[in-house]
Amino acid sequence: MLVSFIISTHNRRDVLLHTLDRLHALDLDQSNCEIHIIDNASTDGTAAAVAELGQVRLHRQTTNRGSCSKNIALPHARGEFIVFLDDDSYPQPGSIQRMIRHFHERPRLGAAGFTITLPDGSQECSAFPDVFIGCGVGFRREAILSVGGLPDDFFMQAEEYDLSLRLLDAGWEVSAFDDLHVTHLKTPMARSSARAMRLDVRNNLLLISRYFPDRWAVRFCDDWLRRYWMIASASRQRRAFLIGMMQGSIGALRGGRSPVSNSTFEQFAKIERIKTQMMTARHRYRARTVLLIDLGKNILPYWLAAESCGLRIAAIADNRLATRKYRGIPVLTDNEARQMAFDIAIVSNSSPVHARARTIAWQALDGRPIIDLLAPAPSHQIGAAA
Repeated sequence: MLVSFIISTHNRRDVLLHTLDRLHALDLDQSNCEIHIIDNASTDGTAAAVAELGQVRLHRQTTNRGSCSKNIALPHARGEFIVFLDDDSYPQPGSIQRMIRHFHERPRLGAAGFTITLPDGSQECSAFPDVFIGCGVGFRREAILSVGGLPDDFFMQAEEYDLSLRLLDAGWEVSAFDDLHVTHLKTPMARSSARAMRLDVRNNLLLISRYFPDRWAVRFCDDWLRRYWMIASASRQRRAFLIGMMQGSIGALRGGRSPVSNSTFEQFAKIERIKTQMMTARHRYRARTVLLIDLGKNILPYWLAAESCGLRIAAIADNRLATRKYRGIPVLTDNEARQMAFDIAIVSNSSPVHARARTIAWQALDGRPIIDLLAPAPSHQIGAAA
């Protein structure tokens, strides 16, 4: 068996059947592929509909265990490579073959992230470069079995971070590829913003308490809580935030710690790389004042780098969180931020997709240097932004 597809679902029968049609239509040797469906106690006839199809292994559950229920199929998956999908996401033709080629070319590649495209043409991407998106990722069987699957106690939200950190710390590579494509319909059914906020806060606190090195655990905990509180306030989900903070704090006190190595954490958060690139930009442009673009999840290293480089932060441009403050720094709309006096603007968003989009948008709006420090070729980006 070459490839095992694993999909978890709950009460989205028609959406799932559409996804299965797409999988069966791929140009793959079906004798070398298998599909595992975990039905999380659906009440809409999902299990019966899947059972009628044949050629699909159905794992019925009596309770809803969320997206992390994919773990249930791992002991039964026979493929050399394992692909996680959502019930409303499916790979485009040729992507699976190219994924296999990447695994063969890179023996330490543990997880191959797909480029995730939404119906409106925009792309979905993790906030950190070395973290995959769970609705479209392939694993080397040896890698995922060696570190364990998704965290069973997360249900959903941030489970990709947990598994990505364990893979990185075990010496496996986690990379995204431009030639691997998954379409994600982002079906609104069963998506609760309050639940997502609660689990985001809870699970990210658990993530920090389990894996972040002592030097950084408290600082990132403080920083992420600041940001999630802003998001919760903007989306009127303060109650969900508070419940998630309480649940995460209790879980952190009860759970153990297995911090990743300092080198793994640097690969994840890129703290030293951001500082080095910011210092290069400061000297190149003789800058004294910087505008940060986006209050991204990984903004802390950008704030620390500006402080280390002696750069004054004029403001943070973020349309979604405008009118608030981050560590005393005003968060403004893009239009307001453009009126500020600054020497360079640095995109403080480590998500490759979003950073690229924000860089392009600001370069079209403003003649001052707009820099993405984590772009594949930072020196080229700095030069091009002049």
